[in-house]
Amino acid sequence: QVQLVESGGGLVQAGGSLRLSCAASGRTASTYAMGWFRQAPGKEREFVATINWSGSSTYYADSVKGRFAISRDSGKNTAYLQMNSLRPEDTAVYYCAVNLGGYWSTDLREYDYWGQGTQVTVSS
Repeated sequence: QVQLVESGGGLVQAGGSLRLSCAASGRTASTYAMGWFRQAPGKEREFVATINWSGSSTYYADSVKGRFAISRDSGKNTAYLQMNSLRPEDTAVYYCAVNLGGYWSTDLREYDYWGQGTQVTVSS
């Protein structure tokens, strides 16, 4: 079992920044990949960013490329999502997830454990 706890969400004006954190506990290991997804009201959960087990490879949704950055600190079992130049359309609940296979993926079905989510609201 892996427990994931997200933090860092909040209310920010358009153009502002937030940094989300995802702390893993339980069956922790440095060999799993991590991803961030988001879900806006009335919409399906969508992929945002992912990072492989070593941190050497990342991938982003086109909608956030150049504005968001995913990183991880394996020593702290924590992943981060730095979000800059935020837009109202970025408003959603953000979830982190773990893929025990270690490879990054944009498909939420590839992820084994999920956090409870943290709300991000961007005002115009």
